[in-house]
Amino acid sequence: MTSVIDSFAAEPMSVEPLAEPGGPIHRKIQGRSPWRLAWERLWRDKLAMASLAVIVLLVLFAVGAPVVAAVTGHPVDEQYRDTGLTEDGVPVGPNSTFWLGTDSLGRDLLVRIAYGARVSLFVGIFGTLLAVIIGTVIGVTSGYFGGGVDGFISRAIDVVLGFPFLVTAIALVAVFQPSIKITIAVILFFMWAPVARIVRGQVLSLREKEFIEAARSVGSGDLRVMFVDIVPNLIGPLIVYGTLLIPQVIVLEATLSFLGLGDPGQPSWGGILAEVQNGSLYTIAWWMLVFPALALLITTLAFNLLGDGLRDAFDPGSDRTLAK
Repeated sequence: MTSVIDSFAAEPMSVEPLAEPGGPIHRKIQGRSPWRLAWERLWRDKLAMASLAVIVLLVLFAVGAPVVAAVTGHPVDEQYRDTGLTEDGVPVGPNSTFWLGTDSLGRDLLVRIAYGARVSLFVGIFGTLLAVIIGTVIGVTSGYFGGGVDGFISRAIDVVLGFPFLVTAIALVAVFQPSIKITIAVILFFMWAPVARIVRGQVLSLREKEFIEAARSVGSGDLRVMFVDIVPNLIGPLIVYGTLLIPQVIVLEATLSFLGLGDPGQPSWGGILAEVQNGSLYTIAWWMLVFPALALLITTLAFNLLGDGLRDAFDPGSDRTLAK
């Protein structure tokens, strides 16, 4: 006769409760994947979910910038010198016509902030995505092959991290005209290196695992092991680090725009802050300082809080999670 232990060993994932008169009821216990467990942990993190909702609203706000312009009836570059400026040439504050006031040229500040959100989010997300892709490829190559390849790439990473950000940005802008492409290129030049360093450390650990040895034993080539067996195990950490990297890229883009190194043809939060700073308008036009700075603060804070929530969801054993 088969014992109870043998029954569980034969079918470990199914449970059959006591049968009712109507017939037996079979219930199967299904295992949850790491992705589902991470989502359930993230769903329970109210602060992270609130941050995700804020990010979704920011994306809708940026995508709907033309709708904002249509609702207000104020194109992004239209100057309203009669209604948007006082007789002394000072921007007007928030009112029923200009909901967030105007800038130094009499343009609607709300519309400018909406279009600036498009620039900030595009540079932040697209620049981070490129940095993560390039850094992952370089980091996986360095960590997997080791030896001379690892030594060369590690020294290259150290060199890139040693470059001064502002000096390099000013030099590139001096050679090329300021544009979003140059902004992304400058940010990409600095952002791939920390990604590659983190990925390299992860790969150095993963390449010693048993499943890598098993893949090699069945004849898998280096490229297959690197990008089919190793890279999928890096997706979780890359999502977390990428989310935390986006606000850094957004701040870098705002810094470049603030210094006059951004695209002059595109409205940006840093450019608006530069206007109020250069003209000393913050003493009389506080809205030009408060609203763009608040948009930048909310965006970076939302991404940082979401990144913290993702880190706790993917790594529930971290010190930060246990301390809650």
